[in-house]
Amino acid sequence: MWQIDQVTLRLFIAVCEEGTIARAAEREFIAPSAVSKRLADLEALVDVALLSRSQRGVRATAAGEALLRHARLIMRGHERLQAELSEYAAGARGHVRVLANVSSMVEFLPEALSVFLKANPQIRVDVEERVSAEIVRGLEEGVADLGICRDVVPMGSLDVLPYRSDHLALIVPRDHALAGETAVGFEQTLSFDHLGLASNASVNALMQRIAMEKGSELNYRTYVSTFDAAYRFIQAGLAVAILPSEALPKHAADEYGIVAVPLREAWAERRFVICMRDRKALTLTAAHLLDHLLRSV
Repeated sequence: MWQIDQVTLRLFIAVCEEGTIARAAEREFIAPSAVSKRLADLEALVDVALLSRSQRGVRATAAGEALLRHARLIMRGHERLQAELSEYAAGARGHVRVLANVSSMVEFLPEALSVFLKANPQIRVDVEERVSAEIVRGLEEGVADLGICRDVVPMGSLDVLPYRSDHLALIVPRDHALAGETAVGFEQTLSFDHLGLASNASVNALMQRIAMEKGSELNYRTYVSTFDAAYRFIQAGLAVAILPSEALPKHAADEYGIVAVPLREAWAERRFVICMRDRKALTLTAAHLLDHLLRSV
């Protein structure tokens, strides 16, 4: 069985990232000859070429790319192990890292996490906002324990569990021509200027494609980065927006003088999932949070 130490893995990663042994040696504060010796011993151990060398530098072979991918996972895992053990030493009971898309962070995740953390004050939960495709990639690379995202992106080899759903609606001022409708079709909205949420790129692209299929055009007047900014634009009568109705609580609707009119389209219902690399490999703390999230639906 091969035994590859972490120093060798770190040097191999540095060489792949820097492109030359000299720059990798400088980055890791070690002699270039020592780096070369480590790499030569590594290739002899695994009996396959890991690097392709030329006058311009070095690059990973196909086998080297495979090692690089696993080496990064091993090093990240070691760093996380050190951090988690340090937290236990400081009195914490665990640490969970969550990647979540903006809709889940606005609509339901804060309340669910608040209940969990009140019941488990010694557990630390870090949440980072990312778009769904980046969440999947982050989980595959081992940077988080759990991910909450839409079910429309390829999940690869991840374990995936159904979680929640939301519903897209047309958000308009209370005095808008469509404000009194019980529901509207997407085509009814195309005669108005729209506002897009920058983090909602997949929905924006979907609606533009559907508009084109209907022989029309979806005119985006502007894009904003937050729901609050979107509501202010809508309040001012500058545009309408198709956003999740769950992201517009009653107090916000009252504050901005806007309403959510349900969208009468099959694609208006969106499904969310919780994903992870391997449910059986979750830490007890991460599994505890997962169970709480599933029960809170």
